[in-house]
Amino acid sequence: MFETMSMEIEQLLAKLTEVNDRMSEYTNSVSSLSPSAALLHTLQRHRDILQDYSHEFQKTRTNISVCREREDLLGSVRREIDAYKNSSGLNRRTDMYLKEHEHLRNSDRLTDETINIAIATKENLMSQRSTLRKITGSMTNMVNRFPVINSLVQRINLRKRRDSIILGSVIATCIILLLLYAFH
Repeated sequence: MFETMSMEIEQLLAKLTEVNDRMSEYTNSVSSLSPSAALLHTLQRHRDILQDYSHEFQKTRTNISVCREREDLLGSVRREIDAYKNSSGLNRRTDMYLKEHEHLRNSDRLTDETINIAIATKENLMSQRSTLRKITGSMTNMVNRFPVINSLVQRINLRKRRDSIILGSVIATCIILLLLYAFH
């Protein structure tokens, strides 16, 4: 049942992705005539919503899989305990080999899932990096178009650097005082 629901949600997410792609194509065709900030904002909002849905789905699916695996593992441990109590001495060695094989298989499956999670995380980070690069490029274009915004951004960056230096010096002073207090 979980697999069918998961497949249905994946299909719905694929349809939503397709709708977002069509919206993007429409926005690109319309924006070539006259760019509309409201239209671009709406498109970005829909992309963010799709990304949130996809992220939540992946997280929920992973949590459910982990819970199912935990239950399987606990169930196998209970079965092993019952089998151990009921087994005779002759079959004990064979049962132990089978148990060890099952443990290795479970460990292998968990390792594969961990690798898959790491790959998914890497892909997510790469997509975030490309999104941030696009945002940086559009901000650079806007700053180049409007010199007033450029000077405002420079002032903001100057204040940010100043605040960072002040904060760094306060933290360094606190650490030095803490070390002096700790060693004396």
